[in-house]
Amino acid sequence: MEEAVEAVVRGRVQGVGFRYFVHREAMTLGLAGWVANESDGTVRCLAVGDRARLDAFVERLREGPPAAIVDRVDLTWRPAPPGASPGSFSIRSGGHRGD
Repeated sequence: MEEAVEAVVRGRVQGVGFRYFVHREAMTLGLAGWVANESDGTVRCLAVGDRARLDAFVERLREGPPAAIVDRVDLTWRPAPPGASPGSFSIRSGGHRGD
């Protein structure tokens, strides 16, 4: 059964390749969704997949790429939105209000 997790990553997470790291990890895990920088300096993402893959994804968010410093990851779990295609994970520019 698919679920979705929306994550807001706080710390030094912009200008360090964090969105590209998130994209690569999501694609490796076969997740659908998106990632975007927010105007407040956070990175927000939505990932859709089965719970085991999402749990692995969240752990990777907490680590981040080598140049990042992750202070906190705030999570919101919810049912998967309809029509999410596995492996269709995008990098969005600018802020995003969520789906």
